[in-house]
Amino acid sequence: MKIDSDGGILRLTFDRPDALNALTAETADDLADAIEDATTDEYDAIVVTGAGDAFSAGGDLESLAETPGSSREAYEEVTATFGRVVEAMLECPVPIVAKVNGDAIGAGLSIVALADIAYAAADATFSCAFVRVGLIPDTGGTVMLPHIVGLRAAKELAFTGEFFDAERAADLELVNEAVPADELDDRVAETVQRLANGPTDTIGMMKQAMHENMTRPWDEALDYENLLQAQARTSAAHEEGVAAFLEDREPKFE
Repeated sequence: MKIDSDGGILRLTFDRPDALNALTAETADDLADAIEDATTDEYDAIVVTGAGDAFSAGGDLESLAETPGSSREAYEEVTATFGRVVEAMLECPVPIVAKVNGDAIGAGLSIVALADIAYAAADATFSCAFVRVGLIPDTGGTVMLPHIVGLRAAKELAFTGEFFDAERAADLELVNEAVPADELDDRVAETVQRLANGPTDTIGMMKQAMHENMTRPWDEALDYENLLQAQARTSAAHEEGVAAFLEDREPKFE
């Protein structure tokens, strides 16, 4: 995986273009490590993309051919690799943008679903392809996909492993928008700049509240929302936002 940063933006690129950026355990470790280490003090946004013509073709089938000796070993392996990616992406306070430059298949699709915002090149193809190799969706596929596209659509995508285009991905809200391939960089850069100009800690609190409250009863969810809002009300970001509003200027968040 290629990792670089510039101007408060962390860029993570799946870098196996000859293998359509198929994901190995090592790739998963690198991705999880980079995201776990990202803080709002250092970064305003994280961009995840792929090198070459694909975003990611999913799990590396050659690696999958090496069957673990037992179910327990398989559990420990997936928990320590792709499971870590899920926890890292869901818990990271820095907003994550998926720049889907090409096909997103299997675990590649799951990573798109885990991202906070996603834009896809119009010629990208998607598939929740796990069923084609006798697996269930992993890398959070059974967790986030139903929340994003709805339970019935998630079942259809998972049960059939059908391939679909970026326009349908946008209709399903798997991605925020499908854009012409030659406009993808600019579209992502526009959103990343808006994130960079915003109050990163506050955005992190929004993400935390939304993710934590997905499975809470409404009364507990509302109480948690109120708790985080109380923290936001006493923050420097709120103070600057109010001052900017009263002075009729753009806020300058740290």
